[in-house]
Amino acid sequence: MNDTPPDSLIPYDEIVQEALRAVVGRVLGQVEATNGVLPGNHHFYITFKTGAPGVSIPPELKARFPDEMTIVLQNKFWDLAVSDDSFTVSLSFNQVPSKLDIPFSAITAFVDPAVDFGLQFQAMEGDEDFDDTLPAENDPMERDIASRVTPSEDGSNVVSVDFGKKP
Repeated sequence: MNDTPPDSLIPYDEIVQEALRAVVGRVLGQVEATNGVLPGNHHFYITFKTGAPGVSIPPELKARFPDEMTIVLQNKFWDLAVSDDSFTVSLSFNQVPSKLDIPFSAITAFVDPAVDFGLQFQAMEGDEDFDDTLPAENDPMERDIASRVTPSEDGSNVVSVDFGKKP
């Protein structure tokens, strides 16, 4: 008897990833609706692929973070605009204002440390070469997201969905 499950003709992994990215869009949309005012102590670390289709960041940031970067939405951000498939935000990097356009499909992690909540996403197709996360160090703080988005068995609210692919 063969214990190997049949290949699914329904792309469950893609459907789940899309649904989880919609969570990010909904949360950012709520912040946009309050003119960028974050409720309580909430703040967000958002990691994304800088070379993903649709990502638009200044050339100096692309040179500094050629694969992946993490931004922090907490104290100093403005012009947050959210659409169905992306968001735009302005941040300061070394006291230089920068506008970033980020499709939700480029996001690989979303963390709200105020409530120990995090989402991790699979790398997009064709992005298997990207494996380093460099913090963007946008003003006014430097943070390391890695310890917050790794799967945890301590009861924290980190969600990581990984649909194994057959070789």
